[in-house]
This record gives sequence, structure tokens and C-alpha cells, in this order.
Amino acid sequence: MKLYRYFLKGIPLYLARHYWWAYLWRPSAWFFDHQVVINAILFGQYKKLMSATIRRLERTLNGQILQLTCVYGSLTPNILSKISPLCLHITDVSNIQLERIRGKVLNDARLLTTRMNVEQLAYKDNAFTAVVIFFLLHEMPSEARRNTLSECMRVLSFGGTLLYTEYGSLPSKHLLYRFSLSKFLLTKLEPFLAGYWEDDILIILKELGRSYGKSVEVVSHTLIFSGFYRVTEFKVVNVD
Repeated sequence: MKLYRYFLKGIPLYLARHYWWAYLWRPSAWFFDHQVVINAILFGQYKKLMSATIRRLERTLNGQILQLTCVYGSLTPNILSKISPLCLHITDVSNIQLERIRGKVLNDARLLTTRMNVEQLAYKDNAFTAVVIFFLLHEMPSEARRNTLSECMRVLSFGGTLLYTEYGSLPSKHLLYRFSLSKFLLTKLEPFLAGYWEDDILIILKELGRSYGKSVEVVSHTLIFSGFYRVTEFKVVNVD
């Protein structure tokens, strides 16, 4: 029985097929959304990754921030408490994920949640001063990644920041990649990770931004866990 078929309503096929067990099934959403679990999944690096993300977000304009998809853990409450944005918009295609994020941030009028596919955002052009992507793109097939990055370039204002926390480049020398079992588990549980490792995000952003008269430049780039993860801050600028 193909269980993912029960989760297809309003959900992209790749997400339902490969990740229903992680994001779309209520018991698993409860299980994974515990700090100890998500920290274990990220090999003990969650706090470092979140702290590096928050530090860079503190340097951005205090305006409208968009977080693409809800994320497990305490990132969202920390953005609201430490950055204090005018508004924090969070969009996700899963109602279960949106319910959980609203449960973490009660009675805070700055949090605005919407249900959208991140490949086709309903926001207007240049609407945000910052967009946060936290471990999302590696879970997408190539076309979905490109569509999502194109939407980021469209909705970000000139001078705005794309804050990108993800796996690093292909970690061919990292112990976790060289060890056959961990490599197998990573690529088995993350079927699009190998394709993601082949992408140069900077080049893709520059290419996609041309349609909107925009480009990007790297403001900061931090490698974490010997380069297995990265936090990169891009600034939106005019096309040269």
C-alpha cells in the first residue's frame, strides 16, 4: 500500500511521497518536534546552526521577514524574541506544521501564518527585507528548488537579505560521507540530497534574479561541523 496517497490533498507529490512520515502525519510531527530529536538528526549541531542564523538575521533591516516553511525546533520563537521583526511571515503547505508553529508562539500578533506552496508564493514583488530558508532545499527535487529560489528573488526587496542555512557543498572528505553506513542512510532518507550537493546556489540565484533586475552577493559564509553544514547570507543588489 502506498501510504503517501492519503496525504496528497493540496500537497506537492514529491513531499507526500518521500516525506509524509516526517511532516504530514500528526504523530510523527509531534515526535520530531522535540529539541533532543532534531538535534540528534543534525548530529548535535542544531544550536550552533540556529545561533549562527540568528546572529546574521540581527544585522538585517528590521522589517518584514519571511520564513519559508515551518521548521522543527525553537528557531521561530527565537527569531521573534531576539530579532523582534515588524512581522514574521511563515508559509507552509502543511496545515499540521502551521498548527504546531502557532502553538509555539501564542498571542504574538507579529506572527502571520499562511498556507502556500513555496514554489508559487502569493506575496507581491519586493515585499520582504529578509527571507529565511532553514534546511528546506535539500528536500526538494531540482525543479522545485529552482522555483523556490526564483520566488525568493522576486519577493525580496533590493538591499534585502536571503539567509540560507543548509548542508554545505559535497562533503567528500567528511567522515560522515566517507563512512558507508552514514552515507547510505543520509541519501536514503534524503532522496534529493545528492542532487542538491551538485547545485551552486550562488550561480542559480544570479541566473534567476536576472528576470527581476536583481543579483546577489555573498555577505557572510560560515561553515559548521567541518563544512558539513553552512550558513550563508546573500544580499540582493542590482544586476551589474
